[in-house]
Amino acid sequence: MHKIEPPTTGDFMSAMKSPAPLLRTGGAPMLKEFKEFAVKGNVLDMAVGIILGVAFGKIVASLVEDIIMPPVGLLLGRVEFSNLFFSLTGKHFDTLAAARASGAPTINYGLFLNNIFNFFIVALAIFLLVRQVNRFRRQQELPVSAPTTCECPYCLSSIPLRATRCAYCTADVGAAAPAGA
Repeated sequence: MHKIEPPTTGDFMSAMKSPAPLLRTGGAPMLKEFKEFAVKGNVLDMAVGIILGVAFGKIVASLVEDIIMPPVGLLLGRVEFSNLFFSLTGKHFDTLAAARASGAPTINYGLFLNNIFNFFIVALAIFLLVRQVNRFRRQQELPVSAPTTCECPYCLSSIPLRATRCAYCTADVGAAAPAGA
């Protein structure tokens, strides 16, 4: 059996007096690596995207709650969706605010419907954005042009398609077939 020796007092005391070597070996490189990660363009782009997404979500929520749902509620018989709820206590409350003020537990299905509309509008906007970006990318891709050269069947050198004789081995190639055909 192997006997484990405790560290000597000198080693322990020197480590306690100067913990900087411990930090240099594990802490500083990690901090440097994190700094490189945080400053990369992708992380900054992602942060900007998240901030814009939150702002866009607030705009969509306002659009649904303030613009879309009032006419829909009017068409459905003057219903205000934000006040559609069930009180779990059995008591009747005129508004959701009154139920919340009394502390009654409620199932707020009107707010749930608003959130469903919010989701569908955000999903539609993202779909339209991604669709446009994909269309733009397809337009930017360069069309693949027809090949202008082929390989000589004898020496495998690249020669023009219209060549009748190989410039490298002088073999008669006639109307050579395109490379890879």
